[in-house]
Amino acid sequence: MSTADRAEGQATRGSGRFISGVVEGFYGRPWTMEQRTELFKREQKWGLNTYLYAPKDDYKHRTYWRELYSPEEAEQLIALISAAKQHEINFIYAISPGLDITFSNPKEVAALKRKLDQVKEFGCRSFSLLFDDIETEMCPADKKAFSSFAHAQVDVTNEVYLHLGGPEAFLFCPTDYCAAFCTPSVSQSSYLNTVGEKLLPGIDILWTEEVSSVLKRAPVIWDNLHANDYDPQRLFLGPYKDRPTELIPKLRGVLSNPNCEFYPNFVAIHTLATWCKALPNEGSKDVEMGDEETDPGYSPQKALTLALTDWLQEFMSTDQSGGPCRPARLKKVSSDEEPMQTDVDENPYVPGPGENPLYTAEPLTMDDLNLLSDLFYLPYEYGPTARSMLEELNWLKNHRQAAAAQTDETEEWHSKAQRFDGRCEDVVQMFNRLSNAPNRSILYDLYNYICDIKSGVGLARAYVKTLGGQGRPSSLLMSDDPEPWGFRGGLSGEFQRMLPGHGNKDLFKDPPMTQVYFIRSYAKEDKTEVQKIFEEMQREGKDQSPLTQPPLISDRLSAGEIPPSPQCALVLEDEFGICGFALALTDAKPAAAKIQRAVSDSLFKDFPSLVALKVLPRVTDPSPAKRMIGQLLSSVRSSGSRGAFCELRQGDRRMLDFYSKLGSFKPFQTDGLPQDVVVMATSL
Repeated sequence: MSTADRAEGQATRGSGRFISGVVEGFYGRPWTMEQRTELFKREQKWGLNTYLYAPKDDYKHRTYWRELYSPEEAEQLIALISAAKQHEINFIYAISPGLDITFSNPKEVAALKRKLDQVKEFGCRSFSLLFDDIETEMCPADKKAFSSFAHAQVDVTNEVYLHLGGPEAFLFCPTDYCAAFCTPSVSQSSYLNTVGEKLLPGIDILWTEEVSSVLKRAPVIWDNLHANDYDPQRLFLGPYKDRPTELIPKLRGVLSNPNCEFYPNFVAIHTLATWCKALPNEGSKDVEMGDEETDPGYSPQKALTLALTDWLQEFMSTDQSGGPCRPARLKKVSSDEEPMQTDVDENPYVPGPGENPLYTAEPLTMDDLNLLSDLFYLPYEYGPTARSMLEELNWLKNHRQAAAAQTDETEEWHSKAQRFDGRCEDVVQMFNRLSNAPNRSILYDLYNYICDIKSGVGLARAYVKTLGGQGRPSSLLMSDDPEPWGFRGGLSGEFQRMLPGHGNKDLFKDPPMTQVYFIRSYAKEDKTEVQKIFEEMQREGKDQSPLTQPPLISDRLSAGEIPPSPQCALVLEDEFGICGFALALTDAKPAAAKIQRAVSDSLFKDFPSLVALKVLPRVTDPSPAKRMIGQLLSSVRSSGSRGAFCELRQGDRRMLDFYSKLGSFKPFQTDGLPQDVVVMATSL
C-alpha cells in the first residue's frame, strides 16, 4: 500500500469520544506508579477517560528519548498500561524528541520509530509527539532539507503516525502551543498554518486555546490552569473555571496538566470531570477560553463543593494510598509483635486534679477545606476569604492612625481588626486540624504550603495587634533583599508585601526601609484621584509635547470621559494614597469612533483592547507597575481578547522605557498615526 493510500485510509481516524482526563506533563518529580494507578481509579469513577504520560523528568521520555527501556522499566510500564486498561482509561504514551533530533536524518527517525514500537509491544495503542519548550532554530542539515521548522516537524510526525498503523489516538503538540508564542498572531502564524494544512487529518493537535480555524481540526486543550511547576511556593486548589461549556462541541478534548503534588489534585481533576459532564447551551454563540459570562451549564462553586465533600471523606480515611474512604481502624497488636503503636492502652493515663487535660484532635471540617481552597485558589485569583483578608489588612494599615488616637474611624478600626484576627485564628485552627487528619499522604503533599501560609498570616496578625497596642513588636526578621524573589510566593507573599519592614531590624519598631505598595480594584470614588494623577502627568509632560495634540483614546479613558471595561481597572496605593492606575477597554473600537480618532482596522483585528497606565514620579520602583499591568492584562485576556495596545507620546520617555523593558509590548506601525504618537502592542 502506498503512503498516500495509507494516509487516506487513516484520515478519518481521530474522530471519536471526547478526550477528557489528565496529562502528567509538569517539570519536577514524577508521580509514582502507585499514584498513577490511583489516578486511573479516580478517572474511571468520575467519568474521565484519558491519561497522557509525559513527565518532563522521565529521562527516556525527553532527554534520552532514543534509549529503549530496560527490562525493569518495561515491566513497570507494562503494569501501568495494563492498570489503565483495567480501569477503561486510554493510556497515551508521549515522547519529546525536540531537544536534539535531526529531522532530516533517517537514523533519527528510525530511532523514534523503534522507541515507539517498543512501547507498542507493552500494550500501548495511543501515542503523542511533543515539540513544546524547544529551540526553533534548525540545524544546518535540516535547513537544507526543509523549508521551515514546521515542515520538518510535520514530515516526521506524519511518517511516524503512518508507521504505527493507525493508533487509537495520536496527539501532536506544536512548538507554538499558545497565542503568546505565535508570530505575528495566531491567524497569521506561518508555523500554525503549515501544521494545520500539512498534518494528516487523523492526528489531533494539543493546544491551550480554541483555534480550530487555523489548525483545520478541533484541538485537544492542554490546560495549565492548575499547573504549579513554575513556582514551588504556589498550589492551586480552586475549581476548574473560566472555560465556558459552549466550548465543548468545538473541542476534541481537554487534558488538565495539574499541580506537581499528586494528592492535592483531587479538586482540579474532580471539577474538570464535572465540567466535562455539563450540557452546553444550544446555539452557535462564539466563545473563547476565559469567557466571563455566567454559564448555566456549569457552576464552579457547586463543582467545588462536590469535590471538597468527597475530598473530606478521603482526608478522614486511613488508606495511605489516598484511595476511597474506609473507616479508621487501628489493628490489635498480638503478643509477639513489637508494641510500638496500639489501639487502646489497657491502663490509659487519666489526668489528675489541676493537671492539663489530654489533647484531643478535632476532626477536619468542610469549613476547613473551603478555607484551604480559598487560600490556594487559582493562578490569577484568590478565593473570597483570602481576598477579604487582604482588603481588611490593607484598610487597617492605611487607617492605622485611627488605632493610635480617638477618631471617627476608631470603632470601625477595632471592629475590623477583631474580624481579621478571627480569620487568622481560623487559618491556625485549619492548620491544626489538617495536621491531625488520618490520611497522612494528603497531608505530606500539603504540609509545606500550609506551614507557609500559617507563617505569613501569623506575621500579619502580629502586625495588626501591634498597631492596636495589643502586643509587643515582633522580633521576626524578613529578607533585606527588596527584589521579588526575596518574598514568599502566593497569598503568603501578598501578606508579606503589605507589611512595613524588609531589613534586618525589628519588624514593627522602626519605619519601613522600603516603600510598600498595594494594588486593588478601581472603585467609583477613585475617579477624582485618577483624574488628578492624569492631569499631573499631563502638566509634567506639556513642555515635551506639541501644543496641538491629537486626541488619544487613552487620554479620554484616563480623564474619566470613557469608563473602563468591567473588571479591567486597578489603582496603586502607597502610604500617601493613590499613586498610579491601570485601565483597559476590552474593545477600543467604539471609543475610537466616539472621539473621532482614525485607527487602522489592522490594529483592532489583532489587538482589539487598549490599556492605559500612569504612575506618579514618586514611585521609583518599577515592580509595582509591572505587577499592575500584569494583573490588568490577565483580566483583559480573561475577557477573550486576542491582544492589547497602548498609545504613548514620543515625549513620554518614562512610559516608553517602561513598556520597552517589559519585553512583551512591541512597536506597531500603522497608517494614519499622528507624528508624535507611538503605538505598542502585545498578543494575549
